[in-house]
Amino acid sequence: MEPPASPGATDWPRIFRALADGGPDVEMSARGLRPAVPSAEVAGPPPTGTTPPGVLNLNAYLMYTTGRAARRGLTEALAPHGLRLWHLTVLTMLADIGPRSKGDLAFRLDMNPSDLARTVRDLDEAGHVACTRDPADRRRIEVALTPAGSSVLSRLNDEVASIDEDLLAPLDEAERAQFAALLRRVHGRLGPAGDGTPGR
Repeated sequence: MEPPASPGATDWPRIFRALADGGPDVEMSARGLRPAVPSAEVAGPPPTGTTPPGVLNLNAYLMYTTGRAARRGLTEALAPHGLRLWHLTVLTMLADIGPRSKGDLAFRLDMNPSDLARTVRDLDEAGHVACTRDPADRRRIEVALTPAGSSVLSRLNDEVASIDEDLLAPLDEAERAQFAALLRRVHGRLGPAGDGTPGR
């Protein structure tokens, strides 16, 4: 189980991982990363005024539509950089914990190893990560963030913060801290795959 985020801190790796769980969505062209194309799946929630009051009492619905809006914002921010949510998740994880093997990354992100391999390949081809084989174990491939990858991640930080700011605009600073704390408590009860199974 991953250590809890410090109070008030935004746990971006967990957020990106949860948003990306809609599917790795890593279809790319042979020559490089293909910008994401917004689809009906990531369309925003209907205006509150058109939503039946009873539906607004369903917390699961509110979390779903809010998460979908966040996913749409991130998708639109990443598209000009030729990145998608799983790419950003892996880059953020590497920036947080340093070089890791593909197997360790897949485990930490609760990601299918073949999907992780495709995501890393895309990032490697774009120059955002470097992959090296362990001399002691040729089957083990270590993935590390490159200066170019660190640079693009740094440029994205302001855009991600802007999305967060826009999403939480109705809340003041104290409410945002409380909201984040409550989300962490709910998330902490979920299983590794976020499927509702109580966490260890």
